[in-house]
Amino acid sequence: MAPTLTDVAKRAGVALSTASRAFSGPDRLGPETLRKVVEAARELGYEAPQGRASGAMSRDDAQDTVAVIVPDVANPVFGSFVKSAQHEGWHRRLAVVLADTDFDPGHERELLAHLRHRAAGLVVCSPRLEADEVIGLADETPLVLVNRETDQADCVLADATDGLRQTVEYLAALGHRKIAYVQGSSRSWSNAHRVELARGLTAEAGLELDVLGRQSETVAGGTAAAASVLASGATAVLAHNDLVAMGIVAGARTLGVRVPEDMSVVGFDDIPFAEVSHPALTSVSVPMARAATSALKRISKALAGTAGTRPETLRLATQLHVRGSTGPVPVRTAQLAHP
Repeated sequence: MAPTLTDVAKRAGVALSTASRAFSGPDRLGPETLRKVVEAARELGYEAPQGRASGAMSRDDAQDTVAVIVPDVANPVFGSFVKSAQHEGWHRRLAVVLADTDFDPGHERELLAHLRHRAAGLVVCSPRLEADEVIGLADETPLVLVNRETDQADCVLADATDGLRQTVEYLAALGHRKIAYVQGSSRSWSNAHRVELARGLTAEAGLELDVLGRQSETVAGGTAAAASVLASGATAVLAHNDLVAMGIVAGARTLGVRVPEDMSVVGFDDIPFAEVSHPALTSVSVPMARAATSALKRISKALAGTAGTRPETLRLATQLHVRGSTGPVPVRTAQLAHP
């Protein structure tokens, strides 16, 4: 049988999409990568299809396409991620296509199995599947994971350490001694990361932390959690994301509790709506736009054959933005704590 492009890619030790570029767009590969592919093709006796060896840019459906998979495009934080990914892709001559899993691991699994054969690269943001399964489903397609940690693939992580430390120190300075944490999905790396950090940071500060049950990562989830927050006796609450935080504010208002006079609320993500909500939401900003840019840069290097041989992890810092939803501990609570 005549050798195929897949055979060439294996012989050269590169991705199939990289081998394809050696014939359709050689100017997009590094000199050493191009040399390896050309030599492998010569050794195997591979002949490129008519019209592909001239160096003219091919518009093969998969060759210039990167699939970005997110759990919920309706959440502004993921909308920001997608927009930044598309902007970066435009500058790198890569078409970015979007897939939304609706937080469904089964849907995520099906999309990965489908897209790995139709895209040159995959960027999976906040996956609900374990990293090992995502990597296995991606097969040999270049992959970057965002907010899911592993040493087996390139990762871009929003590290909540700085933002949460600032939050705990700020709430402690306001006199709060008991804080509640409303969780997100059990399949969320970000949720587990933040809960672990919050436990350690509150313990260091001598504060009590009450980690409450999991909720959907939506306004409705926050509204449903409001009663549990009040029942916990906490004077401040950290929410998994801004949507949950806004739901807590709405639920508290329905129950006759004022924010921040009676209870302080802190969100995560710092979505645009945080500034215009009432009261304006104190939130930890998560650099998702930068995460998208970094992920596309890494995919571009992988497709050009210029990425390193070992997976890399990039950690991006977070920052607290103080607004109107947080204030001093209620006077009565402070008096009970210090009679």
